[in-house]
Amino acid sequence: MAALSSTFLATPLPVRLPALSRRRTSDRAFPSPSTTPPIRAAAPPERTATSATSSSAVEAPLSAVSSPQQRPRPLGAPEASPRKPAWLRQRAPQGKRYEQVQESLQGLRLNTVCEEAKCPNIGECWNGGHGDGGLGTATIMLLGDTCTRGCRFCAVATSPNPAPPDEDEPENTARAIASWGVGYIVLTSVDRDDLPDGGANHFVRTVRELKSLRPDILVECLVSDFRGDKAAVAALATSGLDVFAHNVETVKRLQRSVRDPRAGYEQSLTVLQHAREVAPSVVTKSSIMLGLGETDEEVAQTMRDLRDAGVEIVTLGQYLQPTPIHLPVKEFVTPAKFDEWRQYGESIGFRYVASGPLVRSSYRAGEFFVESMLRKRQQEAAARE
Repeated sequence: MAALSSTFLATPLPVRLPALSRRRTSDRAFPSPSTTPPIRAAAPPERTATSATSSSAVEAPLSAVSSPQQRPRPLGAPEASPRKPAWLRQRAPQGKRYEQVQESLQGLRLNTVCEEAKCPNIGECWNGGHGDGGLGTATIMLLGDTCTRGCRFCAVATSPNPAPPDEDEPENTARAIASWGVGYIVLTSVDRDDLPDGGANHFVRTVRELKSLRPDILVECLVSDFRGDKAAVAALATSGLDVFAHNVETVKRLQRSVRDPRAGYEQSLTVLQHAREVAPSVVTKSSIMLGLGETDEEVAQTMRDLRDAGVEIVTLGQYLQPTPIHLPVKEFVTPAKFDEWRQYGESIGFRYVASGPLVRSSYRAGEFFVESMLRKRQQEAAARE
């Protein structure tokens, strides 16, 4: 398959940013409506607090989101997150396709992150989006349920010596998915620093077996950084997958306080860039959590750094504290603000941006636009063979 056009792959021109506050957004007073600047395609937006009772961007004090009266925190107690706003509420999953997928899972022994993590988007993803034209999508967990790292935003169980991987899992998982009937599958895993290649070969075997059984299925692998092992990255990127995804998670300044020390901003960007270099036809993707204390300028810079690394798809979602001992939420970013980040991402060259409070890494991965982009690349590759 040919790489994308040089016009698309070219590094975007430098973007001049307006003077932005370097204070953490959680420490800012809400802006006056009369001083809030309009959205500009080439500049990152200013944060505002939006009332959840209106569909338009009506600005309101932050007290409309969290109670202004907070009891003193006992010495040594974990910092509490503000109260969740109304826009983070989600209806219970339902729908014909959702019910079919749920029923079929019971006999396939597949471990989905969608169910294990109680993802709020499970109904929307399994149903294929808002309409009937999208692909049903699910995320399958490989390599067990115990991680070798301890990121402060994640509630997955950790251990320096997790159980050995199931050697038959790649073939068994591929056969189960092939019989399932979904059009787009996301394969992910915990970090496995205890394995020589970080688990890369486990993914490679799963992808190749699945593609041999279902050549038409679209496969995304959401993976760790493999400790920066470029050989492991290259092996997976050239395995036949369609999307190579690795999450940078947060802005550069917050990396050490949010992620495990073995992860890193530059390391993540290098992994994404190397995947792009060794497999130009593979789509690269990353994700950013908001609400951890980042500034607007930092988010904009992170998005530009991802574009410079060749990333084509980015998702932005609200960080939610899984338990009281994990990092607290500093701010609940409004839906209007997420939409402004979507516009900014599109203005600097991302092919697709999913941005919203409930968006997660694999959110509606089978979206029509993504599907059509991947199908086109498959056709181009077939024509050259």
